Amino acid sequence: MTAARGARGISRGGLTAVALVMLQGMSAEVPSARAADPFQLSEPGKLSRWAFVERTTVARTHPRHSARAVSRLATMTPERTQSLVLALERVEVQGRLWLRVRLPVLPNGTTGWIPRDHVGSYHAVRTHLIVDTTKLTARLERSGRTVFRARIGVGKPRWPTPHGEFFVRNRLRGFQDTTYGPLAFGTNARSAVLTDWPGGGFIGIHGTNQPGLLPGRVSHGCIRMRNADILRLDRKMPVGTPLTVR
Repeated sequence: MTAARGARGISRGGLTAVALVMLQGMSAEVPSARAADPFQLSEPGKLSRWAFVERTTVARTHPRHSARAVSRLATMTPERTQSLVLALERVEVQGRLWLRVRLPVLPNGTTGWIPRDHVGSYHAVRTHLIVDTTKLTARLERSGRTVFRARIGVGKPRWPTPHGEFFVRNRLRGFQDTTYGPLAFGTNARSAVLTDWPGGGFIGIHGTNQPGLLPGRVSHGCIRMRNADILRLDRKMPVGTPLTVR
């Protein structure tokens, strides 16, 4: 699955994808950067910036149109929410601005450069979700302070939850199947094992109809929480939040 809290929701396959932009009243503007001088846009837990993809675009290995293509970025996710990207750096090359962004592709951790004018305005978040697959815990930090903790379920040894740096892409609810609980967050993380799953084996963070199994190694790679915990997280975590899994 994948995730974004944007300004639209579309029913598909028995679920309603609801995108609710949660702005926190802080400025997302950035100072100008000198040509060929990358400017850092995101520092998890302090200030990170994301933007909606407004035009189908191609991410490249370097900030120039002649560079090798890494991945195509569509304007919509597989769940039919508006696609967004976490912006890591910005640079100006020959009068054009480029962004280095995290991509929803394998191998996990892949980044690429896209034209700045192919995405919308920056949105700022100060949150950072940290998942520990050894301790089976999740905690949310805001401006460096822990504001949420929960025990969780992660992938079984044969279907491990991938480690790395990711971000929350959307928010989904209205499931007919109670397996996912009351809501789910989609991420750009993907399973390296279950790549034949619908949508490409994306990793989600969701509730459960089997709370007695938590904490534990119980899933096909997704991160499970008790329903009360996922609802608490929903009140504190906007889309675009950086996610660290270790």
